[in-house]
Amino acid sequence: MLNILHVDMNAFYASCHQAKDPSLKGKPVIVAGDPKKRNGIVLTASYEARAYGVKTAMPNFQAKKLCPHAVFLKPDYFLYVEMSERVMDILRRFTPDVEVFSVDEAWLDVSGCERLFGDSVEIAGKIQRTIKEELDLPCSIGISCNKILAKMASDLKKPAGITVLHPEEVPGVIWPLPVEELYGVGRKMAQKLYSMGIKTIGDLAGIPVEFLESSFGVIGRQLHLWANGIDDSPVNPEFSKGEKSIGHSITLPKDINTFEEAKAVLLSLSEQVGRRVRRKKFVGRVVTLTLRDDSFLTRTRSATIPYTNTTEDIYRTAKKLLENNWDGKTPLRLLGVSLSGLTRDFEQISIFSGEEKIKRLNKIVDEIKDKYGEGAICRAGQKAEVIGIKIGFR
Repeated sequence: MLNILHVDMNAFYASCHQAKDPSLKGKPVIVAGDPKKRNGIVLTASYEARAYGVKTAMPNFQAKKLCPHAVFLKPDYFLYVEMSERVMDILRRFTPDVEVFSVDEAWLDVSGCERLFGDSVEIAGKIQRTIKEELDLPCSIGISCNKILAKMASDLKKPAGITVLHPEEVPGVIWPLPVEELYGVGRKMAQKLYSMGIKTIGDLAGIPVEFLESSFGVIGRQLHLWANGIDDSPVNPEFSKGEKSIGHSITLPKDINTFEEAKAVLLSLSEQVGRRVRRKKFVGRVVTLTLRDDSFLTRTRSATIPYTNTTEDIYRTAKKLLENNWDGKTPLRLLGVSLSGLTRDFEQISIFSGEEKIKRLNKIVDEIKDKYGEGAICRAGQKAEVIGIKIGFR
């Protein structure tokens, strides 16, 4: 049965701006990390801009050369999340089985919905029209028997396409595509596969699974299955719910009564929180500080910031909350930091203006700690070890 749909919003960030400001319709729109800087990068481009060769992750200066009359815009995190939530609400009108995969795409299982809305193709058409009529946003929809083929189908006709992909069509439609077109094959993986003479999805499908496992481990077997159009994973509505918040707290081995000591603990806590948030591929917008003094009075204070998962943003906000809510003298027995208002990270590349380098630094620090342990590297000013503190999960 072809009962799995994949809905993919087209040029989502740029389309959101065009829907909000109709004067941008028909114009080449480029959403860029810090559009004023030459070293910023393109986060997404409208199809009008793509016609000039503008691509995601392209440096701003190169995009300007290709399309000098383009409208460059800063990312608007709140707009994207708001529009994403409205899109997902529309999808849930057609079936409760909606798996939100990212801010701009989701899978649906429409089994049993035929009597209400028609067959899969009819449902896809109604979804596409509803999103366009209510939100003025374009989307492409793929229809197939499983999630991987539905996702591959949604990429075949953009923008605003509806594509049905039968399993028997995989050799003729999917296998001729470049190997990097397969979901799960990133740039580095593609380079490795090319060096092995594996250039198309069909090449990958024909390689013995044992060879791929010996070269890439478990992911090798998974890619082999996907290349052959095999995917038995169900649409999981619980996948996107994730966690409400991610935090750490510590009951201190001795009372703290100086800002220097408290800030060192906050930096360690913020590092732990940021690392967990990044590992789970979330971003959040509410930083909460928990304070407990020597009289066991507990206070929590929160601040809302633009969506982030960097240690620097979390620590900066927690430190400000500390400075505004503690006199620096009353002994503290417990400190805690958490990040809530979580949603799936928007992109593998940063969408935060001017923060590409910080995001890369956080990733490098995470990789070092994953490989060599928590104590392998620490940030300047991270002196929690001086007072014998071990940070624990909450």
